[in-house]
Parts: sequence; C-alpha cells; structure tokens
Amino acid sequence: MVAIVPAELAFAGDGTPFSPRYGDIYHSSQGGLGQARHVFLAGNELLGENARWRDRRRFVILETGFGLGLNFLATCQAWHSSPGPTGRRLHYVAVEKHPFRLDDMARLHARWPELAAFSAPLLAQWPSPLPGLHRLDLGDIVLTLGFGDANALLPQLTLAADAIFLDGFAPDRNPELWSEAVVEQLQRLAAPGASLATWTSAGEVRRRLASADFQLERRPGFGGKREMLCGKHAGSPATTDPASKRIAVIGAGVAGASVAQALTRRGHAVTVIDAAAHAASGASGNHAVVFRPLPAQDDGMLARLLRAGFLLGRRRFAELPGARCGWTGVLHVARDERHEDIQRRIVGQHALPADYCRFVSREEAAALAGWPVALGGWWFPRGGWINPPSLCRALLQGIACRFEFKVARLARTRHGWEVHGENRVIEADEVVLANGIGAPALAPDFALPIRAGRGLVSHIAEGATPPLDIVATRLGYVTPALDGIRCAGATLQADDLDGESRRADHVENLYRLDMLLPGFAVGVDPATLAGRVSFRPMSPDRLPIVGPLSAGDGLWIINGFGARGMVFSSICAEQLASQISGEVLPLERDLVDALAPQRFARGGLHPRTARRL
Repeated sequence: MVAIVPAELAFAGDGTPFSPRYGDIYHSSQGGLGQARHVFLAGNELLGENARWRDRRRFVILETGFGLGLNFLATCQAWHSSPGPTGRRLHYVAVEKHPFRLDDMARLHARWPELAAFSAPLLAQWPSPLPGLHRLDLGDIVLTLGFGDANALLPQLTLAADAIFLDGFAPDRNPELWSEAVVEQLQRLAAPGASLATWTSAGEVRRRLASADFQLERRPGFGGKREMLCGKHAGSPATTDPASKRIAVIGAGVAGASVAQALTRRGHAVTVIDAAAHAASGASGNHAVVFRPLPAQDDGMLARLLRAGFLLGRRRFAELPGARCGWTGVLHVARDERHEDIQRRIVGQHALPADYCRFVSREEAAALAGWPVALGGWWFPRGGWINPPSLCRALLQGIACRFEFKVARLARTRHGWEVHGENRVIEADEVVLANGIGAPALAPDFALPIRAGRGLVSHIAEGATPPLDIVATRLGYVTPALDGIRCAGATLQADDLDGESRRADHVENLYRLDMLLPGFAVGVDPATLAGRVSFRPMSPDRLPIVGPLSAGDGLWIINGFGARGMVFSSICAEQLASQISGEVLPLERDLVDALAPQRFARGGLHPRTARRL
C-alpha cells in the first residue's frame, strides 16, 4: 500500500487556495467557480439548452486532479439545471494524489454557498484518505474517486469517458500529471467523439494530446489566461444508451439481494428466485455477523477488496431503512506477540487513518471491551455487527421475488434464458447465479470450484455472560446481545453437509471465546446451547467469484463469499451490476481480474465451452 498523504491547506496572498507542495494555486485567482464553468463545462459543451448530455440516460466525465472538488460541484449544478430523460445517471470519475481532509474541504466549500445543496452530500460521504477507488452515491450522480498517483490509477480504470477535464497543477509544477503515460491512458479511456478541455495551452501538452488522436483548438481562456485548449477524440459519439434488461437473480441471500438492488437502481427489471419461503434462508440467515475489514502487510487482493467492501457497505447499510446494524466498533485482538507487532507495524507503515483502523495497547483494548484481554490489537471504530436477514429484506424492498421456486435447470434460448422450476418457467434476458453452494448444479458445463464450508454459530443468552457492548474477535468472535442472544463462532468444516448442531462445535466456540475474553463465558454449559448451522460457499483462493461465466451468453455469477459475505456483498454487487450495465467499474482492473471466474483456468478449473447450457 502506498500511503495517501492529504493535501495541506494554504492560501495565496489574495486568498486563493494554494498548494505548498506544488507551489501553485488550485484555481484561477479571478474566481474558481467562473473558471469551472468557462473552461470545463463550456469547454466540453455541457452548459445551456443544447448541452451534450441533454438526451443521454448515461454520461461519463473523467477528471485528472479532483482538488477541492469545485469542478465537480459546478458539474452537479449544471446537470440538475439541464433537462434530461427519466432515470438518467451521471458518472463522474476523478483521480487525486493528495485529497483534502474533510474539515479542510468543508472550510473551502463554505466559500460557495450557492453550491451547498451539492456540497453537503459530498462532504457527508467524503472518504478517509485510503488508496484505491471510492464509490459515492449522490442520487442520479455517481462519483468514483481514485486516491493515489494518476500514473498508477488511470491504467486501472474501466470506463469510456464522454468528456475529460484536465485540471492538474501547471505542467512545469506537476509534470507527472501531463506525461505521455497519462495521455496514453486518456486515449484508452476516451469514448469515440469524447470532448476534452483544459485551462492550459502549453505546447508540450498540445503535442501529446494531438498524438493521442485528439483534434485540438485554442479558445479564449479564463481570467488572466489568454488561451485554453479544447479537443475532440477521434470517432463519432454515442447517440443511444444501453437498454434495460429482464434479469433473473437466483438466490435471495446477501449476494442475490445486493445485486438485485444494484441492478434495480440501474433500471433493470429484476426477478429474484429462491427455493425457500423467505429471503436469507441459507448462509445469510445468521442472527448477527461481524462487519470489519482486514488489513495486510502486502495490501494484497483480499485486503484491498475487503477495504473497498467495508467502505462502500458502511455508507450504504447505515442509510438503508429496515436494516438492523450496530456500529459499535470491532476489536481484533492479536493472536500472539508476533502478530501484535505485525498489527502495530501495519498501521504505522500504511499510515491508516484512525477513523478506519488504529492499533490499541492491551490496556486500551481491555477498556474498550470492558473485560481483560491478553494482548493489544486493531480497533475498527466504524465497524460493528449486522443482522443479515433484516439486511436482505431491506435490500429486496420493492423488488419482485419468487419464493418456493426450486430451479431445476437453466435453458439458453434464442433471445435469452429460461429458468425452469416445477411446472413454472421464468423468462429473462440474463441470469445471475447468486445461490451459494447450489450454483455448480445449475452450471454443469462450468467447473465452478465452489465448496461448502459448514459452520455453526453458538447462541448464548445475554444473561449468561457479563455485558459486552462491542464486537470482539481473535480466532473467533462474539457480538453484543441482539434480542437477548449473543452470537459466538464460528466453526468451519469443508465439504460437511450435516445440518445438525453438535456439542463439539459449541465446545470449540466456547474455547475460542475464552481465548478472546478469558473467563467471559465461564459456567456456560455447551450442552445447553442453541445455535445455527449454515453452509458458506468457499472459493479456493478466498476471493469471491464475480463476473460473466462466458462471454456474450448473459450468464453471470456472484458467489464464493465464504465467511465474509457482509463485507464483500456491496462492492461485489456494484461490480457485477456495473459489468452487466456496461458502466464505469468500481474496482481496479487487477481486482476485476482477480474476481473473474476465468482466473481458475490454471489447473483446469475453467469454463468448458464445448457445449452450451
């Protein structure tokens, strides 16, 4: 992980926001909002009755250098002032190496009270300074912020930009943002006929853009700038947008419910199908589960995906009516002294923001838990617990569901798919397999490496233990009481399909609980405990399986969540819904590849395409 260093807020003599790091101002001293409108909006023909996005249901803007977000706020205002078709969505994607801290951003935005209606929701979701892509939902505007170096982030983006805002510091102050490598990525990311605008007309910038198939013209600049550049990319711009589809989602657990909602938000007609009588009847039916990320020294694929899932899910779940969540914080006690040292070093080396994760000593950990612990560990102040059944019900509100529908087979038709049950058939343009360990049976022509992981969670009566107001984890976990029940777990046995509760499982859970909070459950008899057995869908590399099963067939999968379904669900659903809809992807390209079913090609675990379903 490359730690994100926030911007230092300073001002030039005339009060214009100034960067000491680059020795340059953030916008024209003649007015930042005026510059945003003149250079970037007018320069890309996005103002007035004939704005280029007027008849588009989807429009994509790419910006290099988000800065204080003034171009974004001005764009939001222009978008909402312009008429357009029902259900339209604006995707705004920006990369920023040194984002402002929230307090500094709020202080800057106060200068433009006319933009407060757009600033407030942005500030409410402003991400912590963590690397990677951050997706923010702002109604009909979707903001995807990339925190990090543009030279590293731009190659990771998947999008087709209709308009490009080039707004870095001056080329002689920040040459990396105007480099040949960046311009090559702009060429890759530009849709046919995309427009481009920038406040600079420097010769080297002109030559590089021209070499990347942008036809350029100089126009009068803003304020003290004599000239600015505008351009058009080769090709003809799109005149139509992708149509909505009929999509059958098989599975009403957290994977299916999450992707069903994400698809519905994009205007698709979704039907959720499940063999049970209600949502969350399988692995998503546990009473309370842990919601927190898991940092790693190498910040590998799993750690990055969990971070993205935690950040997106935390924003979305907190605003979801009917979802029962407790943001109590999560304490992750170290396994041993070596692990404690690793935890401490990860926080320091990665410069993790305290509102995301901080290391706490044994004494502070004990104070947070209200109970003695053996070692220090990580404290995730914004983590907590979630009741999965309530989350699934909340996600499925308003979505057509067909319960007690046992899918026997899928049939490919000339125009899409048929989902066959007993004496019932549902037709769909595309199908999403979100049915956990049942997915391989519905896709027999694909060697899906999904295994069942049997797990039992023990239910402990609230009065049987001392109070506990946070979630605590070590080699197991324990939650605060919900409806008088405290959850402790969980066991894991691969390929074991026994659905009965076992005394040995309760013994194991109590042993793990005693390692976490010594003596906390003393006197609890495992023979008297109730619990719940479920079967988690596990993948060989512990990463979810998300994407198309084969190109062009309209058969998709979201699966393999294992024991981290709540954290994976939002980001994986957003990823799959974006892929199905042909939208800007919320994950970096290497993460998209890491989730793709085709990654199992090594060793023969690849889709067999000799015959179709």
